[in-house]
Amino acid sequence: MPSTLPGVPDIDEDLATRIVERLGTIEDRLRASVSTSDDMVRWTGRHLMDAGGKRVRPMLVLLAASLGDIDADGVQDAAVLVELTHLASLYHDDVMDSAPTRRGTDSAHALWGNNVAILTGDFLFARASGLSARIGTDAVREHSETFERLCLGQLHETVGPKPGDDPFAHYISVLSDKTASLLALAGSLGASLSGAPQGSADVMRRYGEKVGVAFQLADDVLDLESDAATSGKTPGIDLREGVPTMPTLLVRRRAQDHPDSHSLDIVERLDGDLSSSAALDELVDLLREDPALEETRGLASRTAEEAMEILSELPAGAARDALKAFTATLVGRSR
Repeated sequence: MPSTLPGVPDIDEDLATRIVERLGTIEDRLRASVSTSDDMVRWTGRHLMDAGGKRVRPMLVLLAASLGDIDADGVQDAAVLVELTHLASLYHDDVMDSAPTRRGTDSAHALWGNNVAILTGDFLFARASGLSARIGTDAVREHSETFERLCLGQLHETVGPKPGDDPFAHYISVLSDKTASLLALAGSLGASLSGAPQGSADVMRRYGEKVGVAFQLADDVLDLESDAATSGKTPGIDLREGVPTMPTLLVRRRAQDHPDSHSLDIVERLDGDLSSSAALDELVDLLREDPALEETRGLASRTAEEAMEILSELPAGAARDALKAFTATLVGRSR
C-alpha cells in the first residue's frame, strides 16, 4: 500500500507510520530548541522554520535509524541537530546570495538586514552545537567537521576556482561541502545512534555524500524550471549573483569549445547586467530551452543511481527499500 511519508510514495506502511509520527515530534522539538527569552531572536530564529520546508535531513536521520532502533537515545536529537544546522546555513547563504525570498516568504536579511540574519544563523548553530554535546563526543566531532565543510564550501563558491582548476571538479566539490556533507552527517548519525548493523554508519555516510550531490544537481534543474510560487525562491537568482550552476558551466564549455550563436548569446547575458527582472527572465527562458538542462538532469540521475548502488551494501529489508524510494524522490522532484 502507498505510504503516508511526505513526498516518498510506496514504502512499507508500518515504517512510514513510525517515521511520520516521529517527524511530528521532531517538528515540536525544533521549535522548542530555539525558544529564548530574547524578544528579537524569538522571531528571527523561527522565521525560516515557520516558513516550512521538506525536512529532508531529519527524515534521512530517521530512515537511517530504522536500520536499527529508531527510538534509541540521541536519534531525535540528531534529527533536530541536522535541521538546525541546515536552517542556520540558509540564513548565511541568503546574505551571501542577496536572495530576496526563501520558502515563499521574505528572506531574513530582507526583513531585518544582513547583520541580524548572520547573527540569527550563528544563534542556530550555537543551539545545534548544544545538541551535539548532549549526544556525545563523536557527534561533536562529526558536527564540527561538517560545520567546517559548510564554511569551506561557501568560501570556495564565493572565491571560485583557481587558475588552471577544472571548473566542473571545483563545482562538484562545492556541492559536496555545501549540501552533501550535511546529508552524510544525517545518515551517519542516524545509523550509528540506532545501533544499526556494523558498517551501516559508513555506508550511510558515503550514501549521503553521493545523494547530496545528486540532490543539488536536481536543484539546479528545478531552479530554472520552477516558479517562485512553487519553489519559494526566485528562479535564476544564482544567475544574477554570478553563482555557477551545472547548466551554466555546460553552456560556457560549449561556447568555448564549439561556439554557436545560442551558446554565445547565453554567455553574453550571463556576463551582462541581470539587475532587471526582464533581463533575468529572458536568460532563464533561454536556459530552459538549452540542452544543458537535460544534460544536468541526466547527471543528477546517474549520480542518484550511484547512491543507490551504495545502498545495496545494506541488509535487504524495508529500511533499504525506503532509502531507495527516498533517493528517487529527492532527484525526481518536479516543478
